[in-house]
Amino acid sequence: MALRLFAASIATETNTFSPIPTGYSSFRDNFAARPGEHPDEPRMCTAPLYVARRRAKTSGFTLIEGSCFWAEPSGSVVRRDYEMMRDEILDQVKAATPLDGVLMGFHGAMVAEGYDDVEGDMLERIRAIVGPDCVIGCEYDPHCHLTLKRVRCQTIGVLFKEYPHVDFLERGEEVVDLTLRAIRGEIKPVASLYDPRLWDFYPTTVEPMRSFVDRVQAMEGENGVLSISIGHGFSHADVPEMGSRVLVYTDARKEEGDRVAKALADEIAEKRGQWCPLPLAFDDALQQALALNTGTAIIAEPSDNAGGGATSDNTFSLHAMREKGVTNVAIAPMWDPMSVQFCFAAGVGARIPLRIGGKASEGSGAPVDGMAEVIALAPDSWQHFGAAKVPLGDTACVRIDGVDVILISERTQALGEELFTHLGLDPGAYRLLLLKSAQHFAGGFGKYAKLILRGETGGCCPQDPNRHHYTKVERPLWPLDPLPQGRLLI
Repeated sequence: MALRLFAASIATETNTFSPIPTGYSSFRDNFAARPGEHPDEPRMCTAPLYVARRRAKTSGFTLIEGSCFWAEPSGSVVRRDYEMMRDEILDQVKAATPLDGVLMGFHGAMVAEGYDDVEGDMLERIRAIVGPDCVIGCEYDPHCHLTLKRVRCQTIGVLFKEYPHVDFLERGEEVVDLTLRAIRGEIKPVASLYDPRLWDFYPTTVEPMRSFVDRVQAMEGENGVLSISIGHGFSHADVPEMGSRVLVYTDARKEEGDRVAKALADEIAEKRGQWCPLPLAFDDALQQALALNTGTAIIAEPSDNAGGGATSDNTFSLHAMREKGVTNVAIAPMWDPMSVQFCFAAGVGARIPLRIGGKASEGSGAPVDGMAEVIALAPDSWQHFGAAKVPLGDTACVRIDGVDVILISERTQALGEELFTHLGLDPGAYRLLLLKSAQHFAGGFGKYAKLILRGETGGCCPQDPNRHHYTKVERPLWPLDPLPQGRLLI
């Protein structure tokens, strides 16, 4: 009898400090696909289903597809809406039983009203339905909360290794491989979970994280090690188990897994604060960027990063550019559907009075008012993020006092160069790019940059967690406190 696998996905990254509520409409407007509706192209948090669909045709198993939901990062999910989506997937699991395996695509930092650990809640309920022998394989974003509950409920869990997350499809292949091998009895995954009691920021495009990730990947397949995942953690969520953790799976070699997990966690702790410097004061970043005589400089705005739940309509940098008279600079993307609508009505070449940004919340700053020239328009645009296409909606570029501002109607961060090129703009032609992103911009724009800096502007995603007021995070935790002793959790 052919093996039977079920696959589904429910994912978002919840910033509990975000002013933007997350209801079912947030998922419906971003991505909601019922059984059989998932397009034949990958999405970041649905890679297990996408991979399994292709593999089922040649690998001798039957795939039952469940529902998939994704919302752009924002505030806590409305309880009734989470429970509705959860119960829809659970009913599908019940209808699909008996099952040999379940594949779940998560982000891993989803929080709903009354549920600090959504993924743990999902997995606990799935495990109760499918029983102890069914293999459950899960894929996560590294900015997840590696909670005890989810690690205990799943059989195997794999996190993206790269930040920017360009490897989500490869990790989807990995989790499907390991799940099938476990079902067939070829391996017996055993988890080791180590908590170094800290949070840090780990971009993988630069040292020391680049070499660290390469070394971690080379360790897989040696000494019974099946998989190693570095959980970066997500500091914009006030939940008990926020922080960085190391998850190692071995083929029934628990002592080796414990040793590897502790050694890697100890190295993370030893180099704390060195994986990536904190953002500069904006004026300092700007001074360094403008000192560049040739080429393009990038100043990222992590605190207004829609990918972390921010509104992406903070106006701090635009006000600064106007006040200082800086030109040949572009700011992207600014989430402002109303301004986009006005630009499309006026048309390319028009000069119109426009109120830009500063609309979503007090943290967005004061709007910028002035005469703006509509430089370019791109209807129903998108940008690449690895193998996926991320919608931007209708997009406009306006020039105000010599500053180009790219306005989008669907809130997201700077990911791919199409943010510019679909408007006929060359990112490399600007002296300075101000990109609303923390790190994912590096995948699409790194090739244009002679210098990359991070500047402190405004928004609900500060890179320094000391700027958040936590009430639930388990303390002590560095850098909120002196570094405590690390601990093996599983």
